[in-house]
Amino acid sequence: MSATVLSLYRRFSRWPAGRWLFSRAVCFRAPYFATIAPRFVALEPGRCEVVMRDRRRVHNHLGTVHAIALCNLAELAAGVMTDASLPASMRWIPRGMQVEYLKKAVGPMRAVATPDLPLVESDVPYELPVTVEVTDRAGDTVFHARIAMWVSPKRRD
Repeated sequence: MSATVLSLYRRFSRWPAGRWLFSRAVCFRAPYFATIAPRFVALEPGRCEVVMRDRRRVHNHLGTVHAIALCNLAELAAGVMTDASLPASMRWIPRGMQVEYLKKAVGPMRAVATPDLPLVESDVPYELPVTVEVTDRAGDTVFHARIAMWVSPKRRD
C-alpha cells in the first residue's frame, strides 16, 4: 500500500477538491480518524502535513483542543507518512507514543510528521521513531509526539 497512498495523494491533489477527497478516502479506510475531520496539506516520502480545524467536537471542557484529538492528529500524520515512505515490501504498525503538551491548543492545528531515521528495506523488523510537531495558527508548538513505528517485512505466502 505504500506506493498506493503516495500515488493516490499525487493523483488526487491535482484536482480542485482532491486533497479533501484524499482525506475522506483515508478516513474511510481508517474511520476513527474522521472524528477530527483532517485535511492533508502535503505528503511526500519522509514528510506528511495534516491540518485540523477548530471545531467544538474536538474541544474539551476548557474550550481548548482535547488531548486525544491531538494524539489522533499526530498518529494520522505519522502513519500516513510512514506508509508513503516505506518500500512496498515492508509494513508498519504503531507500537507506542510519547507525548508532551506544551501550550494550550487553541484554534486550528497543523501536524508535521518526519522520521528520525531513514526508512530502509530490511529482512529484520525494526523500530522507527517518528517525530510529530503540532503547531497553532501562530506557528507555536503546542504538542510534541514521538511515535514508535514497528516496521517489518510483509509476509510472503
